[in-house]
Amino acid sequence: MKAPIWMMVGLLATGCATKSSGTYEVAATDGASANEAARAEADALWQERGDKDKLVAALAKYEEVYNADPTDREVATLLVRGWYFLGDAHETDKDAKLASWDTSIQWGKKCIAINQDFAGLMEKGDVKEGEAAAQVATVEDTPCLYWTASALGKWGKLSGLAKTLKHIGTVKDYVGTVERLNPEYFYGAADRYWGAYYAAAPSFAGQDLEKSKIHFEKSLAIAPEYLSTKVLMADYLMVKNQDRETFKKLLEEVVAADPNVDPDLVPENEAAQRQAKELLANIDEYFAG
Repeated sequence: MKAPIWMMVGLLATGCATKSSGTYEVAATDGASANEAARAEADALWQERGDKDKLVAALAKYEEVYNADPTDREVATLLVRGWYFLGDAHETDKDAKLASWDTSIQWGKKCIAINQDFAGLMEKGDVKEGEAAAQVATVEDTPCLYWTASALGKWGKLSGLAKTLKHIGTVKDYVGTVERLNPEYFYGAADRYWGAYYAAAPSFAGQDLEKSKIHFEKSLAIAPEYLSTKVLMADYLMVKNQDRETFKKLLEEVVAADPNVDPDLVPENEAAQRQAKELLANIDEYFAG
């Protein structure tokens, strides 16, 4: 059976090869404002992130802007999200995917550490990162937490079950914090994450297909226009249930949908449609008989 396209949401790892390096320290700023021209150029390129070359160029510009002001949480979040999207939507080679998600993880560390309370707890070293986030994160931190968890999850899934399970507590803390502080963030992201998690987790790690169904349905109720939710529901829950008919129905709905229904989601929805087509083309690999 072919490995699922998105992510097993049981997850978390901290790097690309063995253990991801990184720091929770935020670089000092000299007080200079970010280059406005670079930010404008980065934002324009970001709008065309469906094109791999444009996305890579946008990320380079956002890094330039971040270096001018390492306390800019919005730019840091875009770097975490952008490197995640590069690995998920554009890269096909395993090593390239891992490298993109590892880079996303590193930006995630910097992004979350913009919260000085979190950075202080991590420097003390007496709590784990997920526990620290649960204690001190604010609603402004939820984008950093969500995209870091997503990248960690993707990295863990592709790296193997042992690495996936090693940090399961951290990812649950991150996503649980997002759910508590901003439950409808990014088109029902927390429920979408739990939907995939409860379907993909091994039975000894909390697999619960009924909970998976409930969470996927909640995410769809929040944002039916976000096509990746149906892709994940098919890829995880319907494969696990061996429900070929619903698998096919969900993915055909994604392929037939208008990806432009939300202008902010066009690249993500087009990527979801590509993933749906790939899953449909390989349907016999997912179902017995």
